[in-house]
Amino acid sequence: MNVSEGYQLDAVDRRIVRALQRDASLSHAALAESVGASAASVWRRVRNLEKEGVLGASVRLADPAKLGRSVNVLCQVRMTRQSQESRADFERFIEGRDEIVECYAMSGEWDYLLRIAVRDVADYDRFIRQGVLAHPSVATAASNFALRQVKYTTEIPV
Repeated sequence: MNVSEGYQLDAVDRRIVRALQRDASLSHAALAESVGASAASVWRRVRNLEKEGVLGASVRLADPAKLGRSVNVLCQVRMTRQSQESRADFERFIEGRDEIVECYAMSGEWDYLLRIAVRDVADYDRFIRQGVLAHPSVATAASNFALRQVKYTTEIPV
């Protein structure tokens, strides 16, 4: 599999990536044992995978409900104009809003898809009216509230 220009993942690299996607807190010794390689080799491979951009930052996943952000809203946004300047301005706005935890530029009928984590419906109502819909580049938005999470993973198949 070609990851970036000229970089190939071998079987050990794949095992490392799979293991770290499940538990980034593994020590190099534990990781080495789980993938069947030496600790020194695993350390070098992990550093190389980071350098190549295959592995990004190590983070801890937080429980949104325990942090008072249990309402998940998927919001589709249509822009008033498609200029690069309008899109860049809207994307800067997106970056500055903590409630927006994911944003995708889309093809098709809608220009963006946002995943927004809020406390409750009233919190979302304030956010959408005073934030997204108040932005000069936004023509309209459509919202869908998630009833429950059926599947969630941060693991990419390797």
